Amino acid sequence: MNVVEWLKQYYEPVLYALALVLLLLALVKPSIQLEQQVRNYLLIADISQSMNAEDERLNQQTVSRLAYTQHLMKQIVHKAPCGTYFSLGIFASDNVAMLQTPLEVCKNLDVITDGIDHLEWRMAWKGNSRLSFAVHAATHVYDALNQPAQMLFFTDGDEAPRVNVTIKQDLSGVQIGEFFTFVGVGGPEKVAIPRYNTANKPVGYWPVSDNNNAGAVGVTYADPSSDEPDPPVAYAEYDRMLSQLEEDYLKSLSAEFKGSYIKGQDSETFYRAISARKATANFVTAYPLRAVYLMLAILLLLASYLPDVLYRRRQQA
Repeated sequence: MNVVEWLKQYYEPVLYALALVLLLLALVKPSIQLEQQVRNYLLIADISQSMNAEDERLNQQTVSRLAYTQHLMKQIVHKAPCGTYFSLGIFASDNVAMLQTPLEVCKNLDVITDGIDHLEWRMAWKGNSRLSFAVHAATHVYDALNQPAQMLFFTDGDEAPRVNVTIKQDLSGVQIGEFFTFVGVGGPEKVAIPRYNTANKPVGYWPVSDNNNAGAVGVTYADPSSDEPDPPVAYAEYDRMLSQLEEDYLKSLSAEFKGSYIKGQDSETFYRAISARKATANFVTAYPLRAVYLMLAILLLLASYLPDVLYRRRQQA
């Protein structure tokens, strides 16, 4: 008896055996590990107190720049396809700190969005803001990831105190420009910066005078660790510290190290521009095969009835 004749005689047991093997594979090995190019994003939020200024619109309401940043971040995460990885970091003073290392979006969606939801100004270790220093700090964080990533740095570009020539950083040696994007958040008009106490309750607006003596790494400006329950506030409108989105500064800063700039907007155009960035990393990811195994098993079981169906049709003909 040759193989063909044997299969004709025992086709049903063979099909049942193959279906059983596929069902066992669906239970024991529902996925395989393959290396592929993936999109890897590092989301960095500026949490300096100017990000509390309220000059963005969301759902027909005025919201703070930080709240708008959180919304944009979560939309980017929710719109990302499975297999995309996200890291989360914060910027304050002259440094960047990592909160989450790369996490796959579909398996860790709740963890990623929860981290974004909990961003706030009280996480800052100092109150001043040095973006040019932060670019160097972000480079070190980027290297620590061990995988290339598209870095999206959400900020209003408002530095406090202002950078002068003597402390301006040379960014020409920064090598991650093609992966670095400043995402501008805030409006073009100057608005007052709300001031909060240590209980995160609004107490007024930041006074201009409170920023006058802050040095390059000074802590006299908005140091949340030593802030009083009732800190000084501006008593007159003319004394309020004003802030706006510094687009020109962010564009010129990014140009120094061949980075890029984009205005953060709650629009499909913005989200498409972010998703269009090229894949940056190689990850070993799990390809799910359980559904394939189950479907093939079902087809094999159905195929066992095929000879009977064909025989009945011939009889009817």
